[in-house]
Amino acid sequence: MIVAADGTGDFTRIQDAIDRIPANNQEEAIIYIKKGIYREKLNIEIPNISLFGESAQETIITFDDYAKKTYGNGELYHTFNSYTVFIGANRFTADNLTFENSAGKGEVVGQAVAAYVDGDRVVFRNCRFLGNQDTLFTGPLPEVPLDRSTFGGPREGAPRLYGRHYYDRCYIEGDIDFIFGSATAVFNDCEIFSKKRDSHADTHGWITAASTPEGAKYGYVFLNCKLIGDAPPQSVYLGRPWRIYAKTAFIHCWMGAHIQAEGWNNWNKPESEQTSFYCEYNNSGPGYAKDKRVSWAAILTDEQAANFTVSSVLAGQDGWNPVGK
Repeated sequence: MIVAADGTGDFTRIQDAIDRIPANNQEEAIIYIKKGIYREKLNIEIPNISLFGESAQETIITFDDYAKKTYGNGELYHTFNSYTVFIGANRFTADNLTFENSAGKGEVVGQAVAAYVDGDRVVFRNCRFLGNQDTLFTGPLPEVPLDRSTFGGPREGAPRLYGRHYYDRCYIEGDIDFIFGSATAVFNDCEIFSKKRDSHADTHGWITAASTPEGAKYGYVFLNCKLIGDAPPQSVYLGRPWRIYAKTAFIHCWMGAHIQAEGWNNWNKPESEQTSFYCEYNNSGPGYAKDKRVSWAAILTDEQAANFTVSSVLAGQDGWNPVGK
């Protein structure tokens, strides 16, 4: 199927094309999306869907919901209803697309998710994720909220599926916790852009906020990535634990001067210093202050680092390897 905002395809809206696919779809359903701006709040809960954009820079899916927005009854959207695109299906692929939440600064609107990704064997290639606070959520939700009775959002109360995601040659931007969640995810050859905040605080952001479940072998793995941004020097942390078993690794990455020398923050959870696993290997750039990192983070040995490959991290029980597919 072909989607074109200018009317030259089968559909002018992406959701209309998705809704034509059977709910129990067993074969790959391919949707080509021509250049254009698609102002849609997408829900994708059908398996085996592939979205191919004509150009990542010019094929843009955008919406502007946000956490502080209210429904007609006065109830807040909260974080997990703020998404532009919800992907709640397995075997999903996206190429050459931009996923944007255009709501604005977190200081004003709160969390505003561009993509809520809650599936297994999910692949993004040459995609852009644009936002500020909480840009990319890699589901599932943690078991229970920390500050209220429910999370809200499309997967409230659903069984947790700890999926595997592969982000290849993608661009992801934001400020506070802008890559967060429970999935096992590899970010390969990606650009991670930390945005300057309007706040006068010394800290302008945290790149990751993993909620890796207890017992998981891997959480977030960044391979050959470039950490850039316009945030001030020494103002952005590599990560902090949304839940105390968080796991995040940066390997063969270049880090700009905006990265804090300490690298990691415990988010006022001192117990996480014993339970989380934050590590690095063979990084470079002005933000790689190897000798100044917090004492509870690790520098991997050559032998340990050899286990952090795409195929090793994402293999699971079925031997999945998205490279070259």
